[in-house]
Amino acid sequence: MSDMINAAVEALGAKMNGGFDGVAKFVIEGEGAIMFDSNGVHAGDEGADVTLTASSEVFKAILDGEQNPTAAYMSGNLKLDGDMGAAMKLAAILG
Repeated sequence: MSDMINAAVEALGAKMNGGFDGVAKFVIEGEGAIMFDSNGVHAGDEGADVTLTASSEVFKAILDGEQNPTAAYMSGNLKLDGDMGAAMKLAAILG
């Protein structure tokens, strides 16, 4: 598991109040995947209601608050596969 994934799991765990209603996966190209569910955040690559995919640069910008997740999606820098409603809930947590 990459250092970026470990740091992201720790940072996102602090943002998650009580977990996420559903199952979401954020794939960071070349690094790995992070899972969001009712138990919180962990590294993993299981099935999910929604999968978001971005480069490590875009993910870091979203995590640091420098990039709005919706704007990243609209510009094609963030790809989405699955439940748009779940993605919007996750964006509210990330942003």
